[in-house]
Amino acid sequence: MLETDQALTTEQIRRRVAELGQWFHNLDLRGVKTAPDHFLGDYPAVKWKRFSAAIPEDLSGKSVLDVGCNAGFYSIQMKQRGAARIVAIDTDEIYLEQARFAAKVNGAEIEFRKLSVYRVAELREQFDVVLFMGVLYHLRHPLLALELLHEHAVADLLVAQSMLRGSNQTIAVPPDFHFWEARSFADERFPRLYFIENRFANDPTNWWIPNRACLEAMLRSAGFAILDHPEEEVFICRRTEITGPLNYTDELREITR
Repeated sequence: MLETDQALTTEQIRRRVAELGQWFHNLDLRGVKTAPDHFLGDYPAVKWKRFSAAIPEDLSGKSVLDVGCNAGFYSIQMKQRGAARIVAIDTDEIYLEQARFAAKVNGAEIEFRKLSVYRVAELREQFDVVLFMGVLYHLRHPLLALELLHEHAVADLLVAQSMLRGSNQTIAVPPDFHFWEARSFADERFPRLYFIENRFANDPTNWWIPNRACLEAMLRSAGFAILDHPEEEVFICRRTEITGPLNYTDELREITR
């Protein structure tokens, strides 16, 4: 590998992209597309275009954490908006190698670390903007992950995205239910989290798929106020204090101590 991105020719970039295996992010690396035949099209650029206006255009002086960064598309976008410090984490070393190379080609200074969302406390840092894109449904314990982000990582904004299934409508849920209440739970608009026991889309790491009402409820329950919903699967949130009937933080600290 050459030491500087400027020294890389198009052919060298193309060869290295092939060496790094199958890419999920279709990045444009100086004219070399990393996943030109992606089943979702030009992904994630097509999704980014639908919600990018909801992210501050100028991130100068801001810190960003990209959770589950994959090949680094969103981290690179944040750098292009002037973020001063970006930490990108993932548990897959192949994705991290792809991300490091993509950042090098783009001349983007990003710190990549092999780290799980369950271990964000090890960063010992809170970030102005935390990206949590396409991770929740891959987790066995998604609400725990949101709680850990609230407790240890998010200083201000959380950008959360998840695959959704079921109803895309929401329903006003009462603050309490009678023990014998059953009708509300049959309503498809009620917050639902679908459990995938085996595989979804041939992926054994797809465990939970919420409907819209469920994702919104989980975000609120974990201490995030929803500011905007610019795209079907994307929610812009602000960290708030826990205001629900039960403060989970004592339980959270018991689980993770």
